[in-house]
Amino acid sequence: MHGIALKYFVAVAQAGSLSGASKQLHVAVSAISRQIASLEEEVGSPLFDRAPRGMVLSEAGRLLLAHARRTQLEADEVLRQIAGLQGAPHDEIRVGASEGPAQGFLPVAMVDFRKQYPRTRFALHVVTPPEAMRAIANGDIDVSVSFNVEPAQGVQVLHSWRAPVYAVMAANHPLAARSQLHLEEVLAYPLALTDDKSTARRLLNRTCALEAMPLHAALVSNYSPALHGFVRHSNAVMFAGYISVAWRLVQDGLVARPVVSAELQSRNLQIQTMEGRLLPIGVARFIDHLKARIDALESTLESSPGS
Repeated sequence: MHGIALKYFVAVAQAGSLSGASKQLHVAVSAISRQIASLEEEVGSPLFDRAPRGMVLSEAGRLLLAHARRTQLEADEVLRQIAGLQGAPHDEIRVGASEGPAQGFLPVAMVDFRKQYPRTRFALHVVTPPEAMRAIANGDIDVSVSFNVEPAQGVQVLHSWRAPVYAVMAANHPLAARSQLHLEEVLAYPLALTDDKSTARRLLNRTCALEAMPLHAALVSNYSPALHGFVRHSNAVMFAGYISVAWRLVQDGLVARPVVSAELQSRNLQIQTMEGRLLPIGVARFIDHLKARIDALESTLESSPGS
């Protein structure tokens, strides 16, 4: 398969039409169409289903797109290594993360990693889990550290930890002395909630719907420091993963308590990469480093949950 044909194919897949790919590539529609036809002849199967409103990838097309993206990433890594022959190469690691890890252990993990590999550069993007999985599958990031409840096509889960949703409140809250809580007890207090994009909020919404419990928020925000401040200075309660808030519990005078709920226990923290991709050595090393960091945090949780 020729590189130019794969390039045109990827552009059509992303744009959803020949005309869209033509605008993106500044290449005539007829030239793109010929390359797509040549590819389809070579693989022996249609790569797109032609629809009135555009072109949709067939099953064969989805397989080829994943291959093309892996090939491009591996080619980029080879070029980086060749450029490094003129001097020590820089490793750029593109990370996508949920807000909790991005505010908590991830920056510290990056600092520690750079002490051992000082020529490493990081690009950190705070994204929702669906955005992270799309970015992984598209090759836009190298590794994702995010909370997930559903699998995704084109994404490989390298490591996973159970990450239940906890109730977080001020240390002097009436419920703070309890070792675990029932949801109806928590809902009796004012709530500070994330928006519907977070996995914690979606699981909370689902739980309340299943249990026919009303859910009313005193504050809704997509900015977690605002939620922490609201909870710290009132008798309100917020919901978050322990690993997201562990680093600030003591400094903010907060505690985290487990909630008795199967739904709120069903979330996982995952390290994800593109399925089938040969990872650059720097990315693989950082994933190992992250796993050790999260394992250490998990052992802290096991020894003193909610402290």
